[in-house]
Formats: sequence, structure tokens, C-alpha cells
Amino acid sequence: MTETVLDTAVVGAGAAGLHVGRLLGDRGVSTELFDEHARVGDSWRERYRSLRIFSPGRLSSLPGLPLDVGFFGYPSARQMGDYLERYAARFGIPVRTGASVVSLTRDGSGRFRLELADGDTVLAQRVIVASGAHRVAKLPAFAAEIDDRTTQLTSIDYQGPEQLAPGPVLVIGAGNSGTDIALEAAGNGHQVTISGRHPGQVPVDVDTPFGNLTSSIFLRHLRHLTVDTEKGRAARDARRGIMLVRNKLADLDRAGITRVARIDSVADGRPVTADGIAIDAATVVWATGSRPDFGWIRVDGALDSQGEPIHDRGIARGCSGLAFVGLDFQYSAASGALFGMGADAAYVVAALFGADHPAEAGTAVAAKV
Repeated sequence: MTETVLDTAVVGAGAAGLHVGRLLGDRGVSTELFDEHARVGDSWRERYRSLRIFSPGRLSSLPGLPLDVGFFGYPSARQMGDYLERYAARFGIPVRTGASVVSLTRDGSGRFRLELADGDTVLAQRVIVASGAHRVAKLPAFAAEIDDRTTQLTSIDYQGPEQLAPGPVLVIGAGNSGTDIALEAAGNGHQVTISGRHPGQVPVDVDTPFGNLTSSIFLRHLRHLTVDTEKGRAARDARRGIMLVRNKLADLDRAGITRVARIDSVADGRPVTADGIAIDAATVVWATGSRPDFGWIRVDGALDSQGEPIHDRGIARGCSGLAFVGLDFQYSAASGALFGMGADAAYVVAALFGADHPAEAGTAVAAKV
């Protein structure tokens, strides 16, 4: 076992963590990023294979290295994962992969103590959590009542249509992931039903040059929809899912997908809609949203009673030296998106270290214990 002493530990080496790592490196801060995956970018490679990101490459890129998918191109999840791996290598961002943080506590001297799954420990004056906003699927309690013979997946688990059992498919959740999966299932010969409220849709085809430019203007606008504004606070508190970006209701209709009301119960092992229709399905795919997982943070004052960070623009309110990047609506409607989290990372690093003064340079120290 080893014990590593750092100025700042960063938990997570996705896009948010790499933003932070680059900024800390520019300041000469002794830092290391800890990521549970085998490779940088695996959090994207684990997403379903047909996923394409909604923001074009020019908005999805991190500073200093363009994401080369063409001016009007939208990267796939795997292209994004490979890009993040190249980014870390290009800028020498120190990432320890295969390093799952299982506990964050604070010792008597005020230092943070991170315990890793392999038994190693890390001591740090500061910790920035960038572990991702979409870690655990949100499922209703009645999901457990569905017949055991029915295959159940979540949009987090789903990789491709080979996971679907022969026969009809029910996708619960009519947002972007749900409609992606429903269309893919229908394209592979399944009878598909999708349940849930229609969240609205972008009125243009984002895959055309005109739609690309128009949607980019809208995406940039989201950066200005902040918690400092009345409209921003209303949007944050409403917690509505984003509208359909690439898919349209007409696409579902052309594919022969049946649309029904939301599922709100189970009867005799079958999902039942709010208006009382029981749905027969060999596979149920839950695309009902996801949430972060901060259960490993065991620092007084860091989390509220719901397990959510208590923070102001990512700076922990009651726990000096602890911060977050990549939270949904951390400051703006774009905070959880590739094109918005960089601004939050810059704010957090400046708040922890001062806008004009670099941190005292140092080198990580590892000792055998």
C-alpha cells in the first residue's frame, strides 16, 4: 500500500476533471486525478454505441486541443472518450486510472483523506470532485415488481440492440436517450412502445448546417441562464429534462413506435400506464434519468439530507477546501454539459487559489506504508 501527499486531489478524469487538471497544472499545483476506469475516457466508451453528442465538436472541445470531427460534425461517445484520452496525454495531466475512491474523510489536522479501493490512501489539502452527474439510474420502487422473466435494462446499462430479448420492447422515458434506444430497437425489428411525457423538440434538423448553427446559438445562450438570474433560478428549480434535440415525434411515428402515457404502476408483473393500459414487453428499458453518487463523501457539512452537495457555484459552503465541478446547473444551465463546465472549472480553481496568484509549486510524494 502507498500513501500519496498532494496539494489537491481531483476525483474523476472525465471532461470536468481534465478541465480542472489542466488549470491546476498551469498554476504549478501538486495534483493528481483519480479515476475508477481502466482508461481515460471510458465513462464515454461505456455509453450506448449509437450515441452522438448534441454539441458540435467546436463546442465540445477542451481548451488547447480541437476535437477534429469537422466544423459541422457531432462526435460519437467513443470519439469523445478517445479525445479525452489524447487530451490528458497531450498536456501531461497526471491521472491514476483504475483508482476508485471509496471514502473521503477529514483528519484532525484538517487534511482530506481519500481511501482507494486497492488500499492506497491519499492526503490532500484540497479536493475537487468531478466524478460525474449521471452515475446511478433513477428507478421507481415498482420496477422490482415487473415479472422476473422480463429483461430489464437502464439507459446507463444499454450498449446496443443485442441486449434486447426477442419480442416487444417497452422504453420508459421519452427523452433523448429513450427515443434513441426506441428508434434503434425498432430498426432492429422489435415492436416498440415508448412511454412518458413528450419534452418538446428542437424545431430544426441539427444535422444540417443551418440547424447546426442555429442550435449552437441556443447552446451558447444556456451559458447565460444562471442562478444569478430569475429565469435561471426558475429553470433550475423546475428540473425539467431537456427537449428532444436530434429525434422528432415524426421519427417515432415513421418507425411504427407506439407512444403511451407514463408508466406509474405494475399489475400482475406488467407495467401499467397512468391511464390504465397494461403493456406486454419482453424487454423494459428504463430511460428515466440518472443522478450523481456522493455516498463515499463522509465529511461533515458537505452534503444535505438528500445526499446533494451544499455549495455556492461549486465551492462547498460548510467545508473549506472542498469543491465540485460538473454538477447539473452548478451555476448555469450549461454547467453539466461539455460546452459549459469549463467556465465552472475556472471559477472553482480561482476561488480555491486566488485569481491572480499561482499556488506554491510542489511535487506529489508517495510513501510505502
